Amino acid sequence: MDSEKVTREILEVLRTMNRCWTEGWHEEQFRQYILPDAVAIVPMIPGRLEGREEYIAGWREFATSATIHEWNESRHSIQVYARGTCAVVTYLFTIRFTSGGKYQSMHGRDMFFLVRQGGRWQVAADQFSPEPSVGGQAL
Repeated sequence: MDSEKVTREILEVLRTMNRCWTEGWHEEQFRQYILPDAVAIVPMIPGRLEGREEYIAGWREFATSATIHEWNESRHSIQVYARGTCAVVTYLFTIRFTSGGKYQSMHGRDMFFLVRQGGRWQVAADQFSPEPSVGGQAL
C-alpha cells in the first residue's frame, strides 16, 4: 500500500465531499460519499443523526438555509488502518455564513471515520464541534 497515495486520495475525497455542501447544495453528489448506516454527531442537534437519510437531511437543512461565504480546512491528520480499508481523519475548519439574516463565524474541528468499499472512500461516522476558546480566543 502506497500510504502517500492513499492519504492524498482520502484528502481529495473529503475536500470534494465538502464542496458538495459549501459551494451550493449538490445532494446527489454528496449522497455518494455517505454509507447507508452512517452516523453523525453535530453540536446543533441532540443525540445523533443515524443513517444516510438523516445524515443528508441534516446537511441539506443547513446548506439550503444558509449562505456560505467562506470554508477553510487546515491541519489535516489522516491515519489509515486495516490494510488500507478504513481511516480516521481530523482537521480544523473555519466557516463564515449568513443564516436567518445573521452573519456567523465558527472555528471548529471535524473527525471522520471512512471506509473503503467498492474501490471508493465513504463516510461511516462524522463528529464535528466548535473549537473551544480560551479567554475569548479560539485555540
